[in-house]
Amino acid sequence: MDQQQLIEQITSEVVKRLKSEMLGQVGQQLGDDAIPPAGLAKYIDHTMLQPYANDQAFDKLCEEAIKWGFCSCCVNSCRVKYIADKLRGTGVKVCSVIGFPLGQMDSRSKAFETRRCVEDGADEIDMVINVGMLKSGHLDYVEEDIRTVRRATRQNTVLKVIIETSLLEDEEKVIACELSKRAGADFVKTCTGFAGGGANPHDISLMRRTVGPNMGVKASGGMRNYPRAVQILEAGANRIGAVSSVAIVTGQEGQGGY
Repeated sequence: MDQQQLIEQITSEVVKRLKSEMLGQVGQQLGDDAIPPAGLAKYIDHTMLQPYANDQAFDKLCEEAIKWGFCSCCVNSCRVKYIADKLRGTGVKVCSVIGFPLGQMDSRSKAFETRRCVEDGADEIDMVINVGMLKSGHLDYVEEDIRTVRRATRQNTVLKVIIETSLLEDEEKVIACELSKRAGADFVKTCTGFAGGGANPHDISLMRRTVGPNMGVKASGGMRNYPRAVQILEAGANRIGAVSSVAIVTGQEGQGGY
């Protein structure tokens, strides 16, 4: 199948899905029954990806995750074993980014990094797609890149695909989501936070409509307070990646960052 045929097939599949009546109601629809700030903890991946973060920063990350009951701690691959040891038995999952933040390394490198993270204790993997290959129309490459990482995980490993929305047009976002779904990913995720932009309701709604109700959508970038988090959940996200996690669950204003 050539690239144009693949694009046409993806477009046809998405159009059919958009016509489904259920897709008008796939958001969280919190409305008058909005979850209180502390109740959002279960949706949040408490994140520390800054290159200058030291041991003390990761100790604090884990302590906060345990205290508030965040879904996971999300870190770079070199820190997986460190936090896995600290989180063992607490119920907080370990999440690692792969190919972060550019996604431009060889697929075999991403697979190696993934296997090592899983061996070190990662429950979830957030991989970055190769945006340059997507924009060049090499869709087979992008799909196989995701599949290569998927094959490097275990059966119960959650795979999220970072499509870097700030660098894509809407049509490209749809294609990236559809390729992720075809390749066996569990979630699509907005962005790394390192390429500008961040999560917004438009992108979340578009991603949710594209993947349908049974696949996860993770919002990351610019998640600094409770009202923003609720807005994003209502748009269709069911996971949030944030540095300002504690600010979100305590109703305060975060300081920024990924």
